[in-house]
Amino acid sequence: MAKLRLSDLNNDKPVKVTVELPATVHRDLIVYAEILARESNQPINDPVKLIAPMLARFMATDRTFAKARRTRQLLKQGDG
Repeated sequence: MAKLRLSDLNNDKPVKVTVELPATVHRDLIVYAEILARESNQPINDPVKLIAPMLARFMATDRTFAKARRTRQLLKQGDG
């Protein structure tokens, strides 16, 4: 079986966000958490806690976002 893209969960100071998920996405999130718990031998009591690392992983691997972010940072440095 292939490895899941999500691995260790960082325990960082959270920022509270409320989000509505389509029921199908929520069901898939629960299944993902079950599979990840089995692979990592660690219980995942709240699948919602996977959303932040999933978003972080998505943004970290999005090349267009990374390029735009670098460009944005360069532009901000030029303003200062």
